[in-house]
Amino acid sequence: MDLFALRLLFILIFAVACWFFRPFGLDQWTAAGLGTVISGLIIIFELRVRALTLRRLLGAVVGSLFGIIGAFLFSLVLRNSLPEGHTRSLLQIVVLLLMTYIGLVVGANKGDLLNLAALGGVFTGERTIRRDTKILDTSAIIDGRIGDIAETGFLEGTLIVPEFVLRELQMVADSSDSSKRQRGRRGLDVLQRMRENAQITVQIVEEDYPQVKEVDLKLIELAKHLEAKIVTSDFNLNKVAQVRGVGVLNINDLANSLRPVVLPGEKMRIVVMKEGKEYDQGVGYLDDGTMVVVDHARRLIGRSVEIAVTSVLQTTSGKMIFGRLDEASRPEAARASVEVAN
Repeated sequence: MDLFALRLLFILIFAVACWFFRPFGLDQWTAAGLGTVISGLIIIFELRVRALTLRRLLGAVVGSLFGIIGAFLFSLVLRNSLPEGHTRSLLQIVVLLLMTYIGLVVGANKGDLLNLAALGGVFTGERTIRRDTKILDTSAIIDGRIGDIAETGFLEGTLIVPEFVLRELQMVADSSDSSKRQRGRRGLDVLQRMRENAQITVQIVEEDYPQVKEVDLKLIELAKHLEAKIVTSDFNLNKVAQVRGVGVLNINDLANSLRPVVLPGEKMRIVVMKEGKEYDQGVGYLDDGTMVVVDHARRLIGRSVEIAVTSVLQTTSGKMIFGRLDEASRPEAARASVEVAN
C-alpha cells in the first residue's frame, strides 16, 4: 500500500476513535478534530525520526531514559519538600517533560559518538550497507550513461533517487525549451529502464529539507544523513560536495579514466572532420570522443589518414591527442594539395 494512503488511513482511524470515545468529555466533532490534529503531529514526528541515523535514534532513546530517571529522582525530592497539591503536581510534570526533552535532544546530538559495532552483530552491518549506497543527482540521470554503468554490474549497492530530484527532473521534462524537454524525457526513460532491471536496486526516498532551497545542497545533506556517496556529472556539485566532506562518484572522471592510453610515436588511423584553430591543422575524433589534432591535415578534411602521435595533453574536460601525418599519408596530402590548387 502506498505510504501516503497508509498515513491518511491512520489519521482517519484516529479521528473516528476520538469521535466515538469522546475524550475529556468533548462533543463528538470537537473530539474528531482533536484526533486529526494529534495524528497529524504523530506523522510529522515520524517523518523527523525517519531522517535520523540509527546512531542518533539510539542516542535519543538512551538520553530520554536517563532524563526520565533523573525526573523521577527529582520528583522524590519535590514530594518530600512541598505539601501535596496542584503546585507540586505541576512541578513534577514540568520536571518530567523538561528532563525528558533535554535528554532526548542531547542524546540525539551525541548519538554519532556511539560505536554500534560494540553493541552486537545486529548493528555491525549498518555502515557496510551505507557504504554501498549511492545517491543519483539530476545531471547523472539526464546524462544517461549511469544506466549502462549500472547494467554492467560495476556499480554495486542501492541507487537512491530523492523525491526532490524527481521533481527537478520532471520540471526539465516539462520545459518549454525543446532541448531541455528532450533531455528531461531521456532522463525519465533511463530511470524507468533502471527500475525495470531486476539486477539494479533503485529506491525512491521522500526525505526532504524544506529549509534548504538549492537541490545540490539538499543532496549533500541527504548524503551526510545516509553516509552515502553522490553520483553526478556536475562539476560544481563535485567540488562543493568534496569541500563539505561528502564522497562523490563523477561519471566524467570515470569516462576519462577508461579512455585508451596513447603513447608518443604510436600510430592510429582517424578521419579528419574539420579545420583546427592553428594554421594548416585538421581535427578528428576517436570512437570515445577524444579530440585528435593533426598538423598539416587541413586539406585532408573528410579523408581517413594514418598519423603518428607526438604528444598527449590531459585537461579537465578530457584528453587531447596531437599528431602528425605518417610518412605513408604524406603523398596523399600532396595529391590533395594539387587537387585543391587545380
